[in-house]
Amino acid sequence: MELEIKNIELRDIQEKDLPILCEIYGSTRKEELDNGTNWNNEQKKLFIEHQFSAQHDYYQKNYLDGKFYVIEKDNYAIGRLYIDFFFEKKGIRIIDITVLPEWRNKNIGRSILNEILIKAADNNLNVSIHVESFNPAMNLYKRLGFKKISETNGVYHLMEWSSK
Repeated sequence: MELEIKNIELRDIQEKDLPILCEIYGSTRKEELDNGTNWNNEQKKLFIEHQFSAQHDYYQKNYLDGKFYVIEKDNYAIGRLYIDFFFEKKGIRIIDITVLPEWRNKNIGRSILNEILIKAADNNLNVSIHVESFNPAMNLYKRLGFKKISETNGVYHLMEWSSK
């Protein structure tokens, strides 16, 4: 399945992308670390690198059919999309979608998600994603028609969009 998002390119991640992918991941943890720890910048950096590496390894080993993309605009990495188009042979799983802070609220994530939902509807597939309860993107998922189908530890919501 191919995605064609206007003015945005998706390309497979490469080994050389690991530093920018770590930065993209780190952007999702910045507020938490700034407000929830008294760590200095070096401690935060080491924590982010460790957590990114663990997450990256987990995704690579556990989503063998996953596609791992860098989101680019004008040849500049602005985010990542990790997706499994045939997750457990039941539907599409968005493993992760993140856009760097300076590119948020510019309809980039919405455009990508809309394209995924169109492809899902065309193929009669559901789309699922895990979202932390405090993630601001939760509102976008709800507006797009995702519904909470389960919750883990009061933090992680499994959201699903149905093509039916």
